[in-house]
Order: sequence, then C-alpha cells, then structure tokens
Amino acid sequence: MTRALFLAMFLMFAVSTAQAQQYESNWASLDKRETPKWWTDAKFGIFIHWGPYAVPAYAPVDEVEGVYDKYAEHYENRMIAKNELFMKHHKKHFGENFTYQDFAPMFKAEYFNPDKWADLFQKSGAKYVVLTSKHHDGFCLWPSEQSPRWNSVAVGPHRDLAGELTEAVRNKGLRMGFYYSLLEWSHPLYKESTINQWVDEHMIPQMKDLVTRYKPEVVFSDGEWDYTSDKLKSEQFLAWLYNESPVKETVVANDRWGSETRSKHGDYYTTEYDLVHSEEGIGEAGSHPWEESRGIGTSYGYNRFETTDHYFTSKQLVDLLIDKVSNGGNLLLNIGPKADGMIPVIMQERLLDIGAWLKVNGDAIYGTRAWEKRPQDMKEQGVFYTAKGNDLYVICTKWPEQPFIVKGVNGAGKVSMLGTKAQVKSSAKNGRLTITPPILNPGNVPCDYAWVFKVERVK
Repeated sequence: MTRALFLAMFLMFAVSTAQAQQYESNWASLDKRETPKWWTDAKFGIFIHWGPYAVPAYAPVDEVEGVYDKYAEHYENRMIAKNELFMKHHKKHFGENFTYQDFAPMFKAEYFNPDKWADLFQKSGAKYVVLTSKHHDGFCLWPSEQSPRWNSVAVGPHRDLAGELTEAVRNKGLRMGFYYSLLEWSHPLYKESTINQWVDEHMIPQMKDLVTRYKPEVVFSDGEWDYTSDKLKSEQFLAWLYNESPVKETVVANDRWGSETRSKHGDYYTTEYDLVHSEEGIGEAGSHPWEESRGIGTSYGYNRFETTDHYFTSKQLVDLLIDKVSNGGNLLLNIGPKADGMIPVIMQERLLDIGAWLKVNGDAIYGTRAWEKRPQDMKEQGVFYTAKGNDLYVICTKWPEQPFIVKGVNGAGKVSMLGTKAQVKSSAKNGRLTITPPILNPGNVPCDYAWVFKVERVK
C-alpha cells in the first residue's frame, strides 16, 4: 500500500513537473502553444498611447504622406533625427534649449480618473485594454526599478498610472494588458556594443517586474526591428512567461520579438494601419490569430492638430471592426489621452457609438470566427459574414433595399435581424439563400451603421 501511494505521488509530481516545463526557449516549442480562447473570442480591445509626448501633442498631418510620419508619440525620435517639421515646431513653441525630458514634469495627469476611463471602455463594448507601460521614449507609467527617475511616480503625475488603471479595468470585468517597447531611443545601453547588458540588466528584468506586479493578460511587445530575437533573448522571456509567470495560462503575446519574428512567431500576429512594417496587409498569415491596431485619427499619441477630417467617423469605425472580425482578426482601437488625463470628447463619442452598435449586434462579433465560405469581395459588396457554431451572421454595411442572395448555403433554419422582431422572409435552394429584408422605418430600425441577419442551423 505504501509503495503504491509512493508511486502515485511520484507520477503526480512527474506530470506536474512536465506541465510546468511545457515550453522550451525556442520558437519551435513556443509556437506550439495555443492562443488562449478568451482573446480570439474577445474581438475588440482598446489601445492607449499615453506619456510625455502628450504634452507637445504634435505631428504633421497634411504636410506628410507616410503613415509613421504622422505619429505624435515619435516626438523624441524626430528631435534626435533633427526632423525639419518637428524642429521648426519645437523651437517656435518651446525654445532651442528645451529637451524632450523637460516635458515630463508637464505630464501631470491631474484629471486622470481611472474609474471613468474604465467605465467608458466597458460602454464601448471592448473586452480588453492595452496600455503603453513604456513607449520608445523609455518613460514608464509605473515605478520601475530599472528607470528610477524616468517614471510616472518619480516625475510628472507622481502616480502609478499603470496600477491604477489595471485595478479600475478589472473592476469592470475587462482584461488588462500592456504594450512594452524593447528599445529606448536615448538610453545609453541601447546600442550594439552593450546590447547584452541592456537585455540582461534592463529589458528582461523590467518586463518580468511588469508581469509579476500587475499580471497583464496581453503583452504587446514593440520596437523589435533593430536586433534579432536571439539577441534580445525573447525566446527565454516567453518561455518564462508561458511556464512560470503568474499569467502563464491566460496571457497572450504578440509577434514583435525580433527583426525576423513579425507574422511568423507569437500567439497572434499584428498589423498597424493595415501595415506590417512597410508591407500592406497580413496576407497568408491571416489563418493564424491576428489583430489590427490603429488610432481613431492618424496618430496613436494625442495630436492636437488633427481635425474631424483626420478622424474616422463612427460609421467608418464600425465598418472597420466588421471587416477585421469577418476576416478572422481582432481590432485594437487606439485612443490618445491628453497630458492632463482627459480623453478627448470626440474619442469618447466614437467609443460610445461603437458600444451602442455592439449592444445590439455583439452576437455577430464576440466569439465568432471567419466563415470558411466567405467571398473575397465582401468589402465591395458591403456584405460581410461571421460564423458561430452552426449559425451564420450576415452583416450589411449598407441597408439592403432589395432581397439579396447568400451563396454557399444549402439549407437553413430561422432567419432574423438582430435587434428587432420584424419578420424576415428567406428561402434556400440550390446552394443559395435568399433573404428579404424586413420593412422598417427610421423610428423602429434597431441600430445605425450596419445591420445583421442571423441565419440559424446553416448547412
């Protein structure tokens, strides 16, 4: 009996040990990890770029054409590179002797109310939030030991912005995550001759502190393009994240871990403003979980020079969400708060409009997958498709004034429009489903922007 008990305990220990060491520190092993289902079901998240760059809040908008040239959060790097437009603006408004570091005391976040932010995010219909814990300027939104004088507790707000928002977001039932930059433009260790010291003494300990302290369920890495993942020891960090960290079961990590890793490694792949570096679109990598991120305007960080001409309308944003989800992706929509902690009203309005649409039509977004039979010309037709179990969702971004046909459906049960009890007529024959829209008017239409037909028990 004693021997049997010993054997059972030994086997339990062996299994436990094997599970704890499931992933090795190499891409072949790490890539076997399944992306946690909560993330692929969530579909919609909020990105937040916030830091000292919100003080100048400047980037050219109409004077340049490149996507990256319009990023206000790149202010420090534009100063380092002596960019003509940035330097002209900086000298005029701040003077020649004013450094980027001088913005930090002006970044006060005096009106930052994390509960109000979290309430807005919940009302937007987002399921997760990703905050820039540290952007490329190196300024940390938490009391990092590796950046003792360059963080939001030491200077500026004198508050643990990351910690306060994490608590507020979780109190609303949302998942919390962090963006983290692997590079810092002006850090003395971030150069070829001392890159090993940078990784071992600064980057890895700082990331582990962030994860251990706040337990984020999204780790959005960035700034990976200067060095390969082996130089940055990204595989070792991810093995720790998946095997030993306090969020090992639920965390998701993106694909920005070295100059060679985009659209190749990570729990999910990323595009920004539909770009992967300078290439457009996710391409064949779209069969893997992926996410598009972008600002409501042309910048991630707040840019006070953007106007309504530069902002997406609520209609455009709902259409964007539909487009990404129907093609198997998530949307991480960015807001750029002001330096005082206020979210611009136009951004609040856009989020609330998306939330109102999702309140009616969320069943066609959350927990869905791309329909295998979806046509390639969805955007041109203004008709998109998502699937969940045996049900198909037909999403019309233009009101269908006439009966329309869905190809690839051999049979179906009830067809209804989300948000209304108005009757929807349908018939299936020869692999074609004909849907006749209900008779509605502006007084009883269920929502704005786009309308969803739910087709049950599709064959």
